[in-house]
Amino acid sequence: MADKAQLQESIKAQGEVVRKLKEAKASKDQIGEEVAKLLELKAQLGTDDGKQMFVLKTPKGTRDYNPKQMAIRESVFNTIISCFKRHGAETIDTPVFELKETLTGKYGEDSKLIYDLKDQGGELLSLRYDLTVPFARYLAMNKISNIKRYHIAKVYRRDNPAMTKGRYREFYQCDFDIAGQYDPMIPDAECIKVVHEILTELQLGDFRIKVNDRRILDGMFAVCGVPDDKFRTICSTVDKLDKASWEEVKNEMVGEKGLAPEAADRIGEYVRMHGGFDLAEKLLQDPQLSQNKHALEGLTDMKDFFKYLELFKITDKVIFDLSLARGLDYYTGVIYEAILIQPLNVHASEELGSVGSVAGGGRYDGLVGMFDPKGRKVPCVGVSVGIERVFSILEQKAEASEEKIRTTETQVLVASAQKNLLEERLKLTSELWDAGIKAEVLYKKNPKLLSQLQHCEETGIPLVAIIGEQELKERVVKLRNVATREEVDVSRVTLVEEIKKRSIQL
Repeated sequence: MADKAQLQESIKAQGEVVRKLKEAKASKDQIGEEVAKLLELKAQLGTDDGKQMFVLKTPKGTRDYNPKQMAIRESVFNTIISCFKRHGAETIDTPVFELKETLTGKYGEDSKLIYDLKDQGGELLSLRYDLTVPFARYLAMNKISNIKRYHIAKVYRRDNPAMTKGRYREFYQCDFDIAGQYDPMIPDAECIKVVHEILTELQLGDFRIKVNDRRILDGMFAVCGVPDDKFRTICSTVDKLDKASWEEVKNEMVGEKGLAPEAADRIGEYVRMHGGFDLAEKLLQDPQLSQNKHALEGLTDMKDFFKYLELFKITDKVIFDLSLARGLDYYTGVIYEAILIQPLNVHASEELGSVGSVAGGGRYDGLVGMFDPKGRKVPCVGVSVGIERVFSILEQKAEASEEKIRTTETQVLVASAQKNLLEERLKLTSELWDAGIKAEVLYKKNPKLLSQLQHCEETGIPLVAIIGEQELKERVVKLRNVATREEVDVSRVTLVEEIKKRSIQL
């Protein structure tokens, strides 16, 4: 460890770095990284009494959630789970880590983002990167050929986080998948419908769902002159078109990945195309694309796909976009991605408009077969909601509107207006709990009535059940509406029923 004088100099220099970044209005993530370095240096220095100073921060790319944030998260989860259940899905769970070999080779260039763990008892393990590969392993291991499932859990990526835009190293995914042999595009269309319902119910702002098909992409690459061994790596580059210009993407394909410039130019002509049912018909007339077996299958299915979307009345939000590539290796058919196309509201941060995709997925018919000893395939299609980005948007919306968010569901506070009634308050509170009422009591023997009423206003508790000597004699409770200050005497016998009735109305 450096001596004390050196550490103090380092702390001073690092403090100057932080100050300059703040003056230059650098990003929160950049400032946060430098502040973390400063705190670590201070921790090494310790305190004058020799005690260790702890660095009080969460690991990079992670965060704590306060009660207000958790209330928003819980509300979002309830909306999403309700939609999944409406579509007949059941839920499963899988371990947070898998055998490393289970995850290796399934994510293309993104495999470098997998978190590897130290050897434990002879097993090489990695934290799960998503919920799809563990799902495929689960199907193969349990010989399941038909299931409609949802899974909500944390996943881990050794990524460069941008937390202001909802990109973390530890985050939740909300997955909905349909596994089984069915007629083409029917379950695929239902996945798009699920995304449409969720984004509509969450009221995030206007959105579009871009769709494409890996078979069409592969056919397009073939007719443009991309060598077979470059399909996947070129696909990963095309997938960057939502964040980079065509010139940047072309330079990567030609300069870094060795693609012929004329092949890149031909790809450029296709990836600028977007539309709907009409584009599928137009491409079926393309003299080269229509002669490619993979592209022909994909385009024919795309026509049926849009027919089903029309029946679901959601085609106004869906775009057939040939630039959509989704770089994961396991996709075999239709792919899709939902994006927000405008900020949630004009008062919110400008970052809302650049939050990126909020859902994505596709068909992966070969993944289960990679795990099955006999190579038995189980066709699958699914969608994953980018829940952290949704939380980021809704949190900023709540801050911008100064909307008051309740962090508890307490229906009633049991209060008293006189001293020495703690035992009676506790007795009534227990009766309410036993009857399924969400009730609270202040942990003071003789609280002032004003303090009890203020607690209700601060926390949003809508009702107060007030007891006093007179109420106890008459076997009644004074039930007070916190918002209107209206009070009514209610018999102890009917109190539970009255609280339940009023809670529905409030």
